[in-house]
Amino acid sequence: MPEPWVNSAERIGADLHLNLPAEKGGRQAALTRALREAIREGRLAPGTRLPPYRSLAADLGIARNTVASAYAELVAEGWLAARQGSGTRVAERAAPPRPVPAARKAPQAPPRPAHDLRQGQPDAASFPRTAWLAAARRALTAAPHEAFGPGDPRGRIELRRALAEYLARARGVRTTPDRIVVCSGFAHALRLLYGGVLRGPLAVEEYGLPFHRDLLGTAGVRTVPLGIDERGARTAELGAHKGLRAVLLTPAHQFPTGGPLHSERRAEAVDWARARRALVLEDDYDGEFRYDREPVGAVQGLDPERVVYLGSVSKSLSPAVRLGWMVLPEHLVGAVLEVKGQREAWASVLDQLTLADFLASGHYDRHVRRMRQRYRARRDRLVRALAESAPHIRATGVAAGLHAVLRLPPGSEGDALRAAAHQGLALDGLSPFRHPGATAPAPDGLVIGYATPPDHAYPAALQALTRALGAATGPDGTVVPAG
Repeated sequence: MPEPWVNSAERIGADLHLNLPAEKGGRQAALTRALREAIREGRLAPGTRLPPYRSLAADLGIARNTVASAYAELVAEGWLAARQGSGTRVAERAAPPRPVPAARKAPQAPPRPAHDLRQGQPDAASFPRTAWLAAARRALTAAPHEAFGPGDPRGRIELRRALAEYLARARGVRTTPDRIVVCSGFAHALRLLYGGVLRGPLAVEEYGLPFHRDLLGTAGVRTVPLGIDERGARTAELGAHKGLRAVLLTPAHQFPTGGPLHSERRAEAVDWARARRALVLEDDYDGEFRYDREPVGAVQGLDPERVVYLGSVSKSLSPAVRLGWMVLPEHLVGAVLEVKGQREAWASVLDQLTLADFLASGHYDRHVRRMRQRYRARRDRLVRALAESAPHIRATGVAAGLHAVLRLPPGSEGDALRAAAHQGLALDGLSPFRHPGATAPAPDGLVIGYATPPDHAYPAALQALTRALGAATGPDGTVVPAG
């Protein structure tokens, strides 16, 4: 049986449609591409013998060296196989691939709401682009050459020095640069602490971010809820749990219910940590934003060896700047660095240098002061809108922070959320933040992030909120069932 082979220009041109159009690289590139496509599409089957150089060159009217070079390139790529005395054949492994199934469509991102009052986000439109860019230029100009090598897991010394000065001045933190470890945010700090340094169980406030509880649960840490009242977490409950090794608190502004931890309870938490050789983890997530009272200093100042202070720029600047810090007791620094690794793998050195300059130059303080005034004005506008349109709704936690909690009549939270969705308004209910192990009665409420929308969108968002509250609770505070 005669071997299958391509031996004429007529067959190549007619059966295989092996055209050699003019293209970049000349006739050799055109022939190589044409043969490769014929093999890929299955028009030249595995094992097919190709004609000798001279025959194909004569049939196509091109130089023999052109054909020889094209064959050699395809042999090198694995499309063809050449054996002495056997000629050049289509390689067996060059069989056309099976049809690739159509890729599944990626899930569509949910449409952006018409109005957004979700908590946890500063006004993205207010990011200080010009000042940040200027700080980046100064920082890059002044940076030593070694800054562009492998990163120090402790973080750049420039940033740790600037943080030590700022935190002492603005938050009452007692530290030195060698006790600060830079990370990429609060969640990263938790992963480092419970990735080989600390072990559970861990006491937490009965209200907090579900994401943090899930993160701890994934690490095998059992969390024990502490009750909350008008003085903050009930730290006296710590003594009832004998196996606790640490407690996680938001002392400056309880999240999300609002209010600072009372001074007696701060001292109580520190005394408990000293007596049990335990730790207080202090999440100072929005400590800079105080409106109606003097700033509340950090609990860490009471005992730097028993308190781990955790902060970031997610609320003050932007969650897009993935920078945070841990101020550690001396005995934990080495263990945290061991877990983190020998090189910085998370926080960009360039961003660290920029933030160091931003702090040292005073631009950070100016930005915080400007945003404090803006957020206070928004808070005041929210309170006025409620007084005018929903006087039966009480706003709490409004002395500080970027959000408020609206206390609703019992049984109305779900209806209020559905009414808000009908208005195109995105916001959070209070109940998802409650620890599943909490035993106290759960009040209904909404968590309103008044910092989230840009200035031009805020009035419309408030109007949508008051319409939703009216639809869900009625003018006298009674619950209006949905539908």
